[in-house]
Amino acid sequence: MEQTEQQKKVSLIPYLMKYKWHYLAGIVLLLVVDLANLYVPRYMGDIIDGLTEGAFGMEGVIPLLWKILAAGAAMMVGRFGWRYFIFGAARGIEYRLRDDMFSHLETLSARYFNSHKTGDLMAHFTNDLQAVRMAVGPAVVTVFDAVVMTVMVLFQMVVYVDLQLTVLAFVPLTLVAVGCYFYGIEAKKRQTRRQEAFSSLSDKVQESLSGVRVLKAFVQEEEDFKAFARASENVKEKNLAVVKLRAVFGPSLDAVTGISLLLTLIFGGKMVLAGTISVGQFVAFTTYISMLVWPMIACGDCINMFSQASAAFQRISCIFREEPDIVDREGIPEGEDVKIRGELTLKDLTFTYPDGEEPVLQSVNLHVKAGEMLGILGRTGSGKSSLADLLLRVYDCQEGSLLVDGRPITEFPLAVLHRDMAYVPQDNFLFSDTLEENIAFGLEERISQNPELRQRIRRAASAACIHDNIMDFPEAYGTVVGERGVTLSGGQKQRSSIARALLMDASVLILDDSLSAVDTDTEEKILENLMELRRGRTTIVIAHRISTLQKADHVAVLTEGKLTEYGTHEELLEKNGFYAHIYEKQQLEQELTAL
Repeated sequence: MEQTEQQKKVSLIPYLMKYKWHYLAGIVLLLVVDLANLYVPRYMGDIIDGLTEGAFGMEGVIPLLWKILAAGAAMMVGRFGWRYFIFGAARGIEYRLRDDMFSHLETLSARYFNSHKTGDLMAHFTNDLQAVRMAVGPAVVTVFDAVVMTVMVLFQMVVYVDLQLTVLAFVPLTLVAVGCYFYGIEAKKRQTRRQEAFSSLSDKVQESLSGVRVLKAFVQEEEDFKAFARASENVKEKNLAVVKLRAVFGPSLDAVTGISLLLTLIFGGKMVLAGTISVGQFVAFTTYISMLVWPMIACGDCINMFSQASAAFQRISCIFREEPDIVDREGIPEGEDVKIRGELTLKDLTFTYPDGEEPVLQSVNLHVKAGEMLGILGRTGSGKSSLADLLLRVYDCQEGSLLVDGRPITEFPLAVLHRDMAYVPQDNFLFSDTLEENIAFGLEERISQNPELRQRIRRAASAACIHDNIMDFPEAYGTVVGERGVTLSGGQKQRSSIARALLMDASVLILDDSLSAVDTDTEEKILENLMELRRGRTTIVIAHRISTLQKADHVAVLTEGKLTEYGTHEELLEKNGFYAHIYEKQQLEQELTAL
């Protein structure tokens, strides 16, 4: 149902309808401005004719001047009004579209973000949204104003001056319509390529800045700059392609309008000399010709803005057409009263990533009682993190079953799974915020709403053995960490993430190699605290060090996606298999280090 609603929002019509009264008010005011602007040349012509023909003196000029001033005042107020309503509506549409796009992105599954780069997604929120805003704001004004002004100016030229002269002057301007058609086709192609180049550049900059420390460590600054220069050159070329097209189209419009004005001067001048039209009418007519120039130029601008917006909205629509892979099954209750106990069962579980060919987990059978601690050991790529992803429903398994408290995991709402399962990933992510806010991130309540939360944060930090480090910082818990926690060491980031998970007090805690960056003494303290705090709650510890796993109730060994060993620490040592081999190797390394 949620996706159906999002599919409807691919069209801009629902957004435009929300601001229909704004557009109506803006267009009415725009019409007032055009009408007022239309009569100024006529009043000036009347003044010229009155003075040259001696029909009236200054006493007749004053009322006409007051009319010109009134028209000017109406234009001033009207221009403010239509900008307020139409540009305000365009900003509102941009705001709503941005919010809907961001909220829809948050519903998408991991598969989508694995195949779409951050820089490209950022371009949707900057360049593409700006192009759409220009189409529903300035372009709307330009189209209406150009059409209305053209019609009304032509009407005034025919009624107030002369039909034949109007046709003679306007015929060259009709060539603009043909030029605009072909210009629009080519402009759309070039705008699409320009926006794609901008996305690539955005992604390159984002990736380089995020990995700047790796670049420096491997002395690859020069090579990276060359790659950036190539992306920047590509953007320049695509932008110049658009500029070149405009450079041809603009002067062509000027040439056509120049021809029209030249014909007006030649034939209109003869008509003045012949007495067919007055001097005032001729002056007004030339002013009207000048007023027609802007609608003709605006025609090209409109096509340019609409072509940009069309290409941009196609890219935005692709986001809304994406469907999340992992959703709540129909008919599942909200689950506010559902509480996971922590019993986990895997029956013949087989899993292959959506873009993969070989299964990363094959026929895995496991049973973890509620309140137990399960350790998972295996080489890199053996499927340990994939198992964690399945428990968190980042992905769904294709074969076999995964039961939580005896029920298929798909029978639990995602909100319940994420509430009752805490997770500390390998890649510990901290936001550019205070340490206090980072640790409290998993809670619905905020510190400002519950001051007692600060004590719970400190207890969780103490259990994760990070409290003393935090208190050594100048601002203590108020210390703002850099992007992705870059100002902290690897061990500090890991322990801050562990504190965040402990604070949730979830029924199931999954630690995915979360103690690899801490020393063995700190690791032992954290494990002791976990054993104490997590008594009666299920804990899954994924690690490469036996010291992290030997206190677990059971240990599962994964080898190339298969469960090859299972038992307690002592039972696995007696089997003299992979677990025992790793244990002996790590014991030897520890003894050599101690020498």
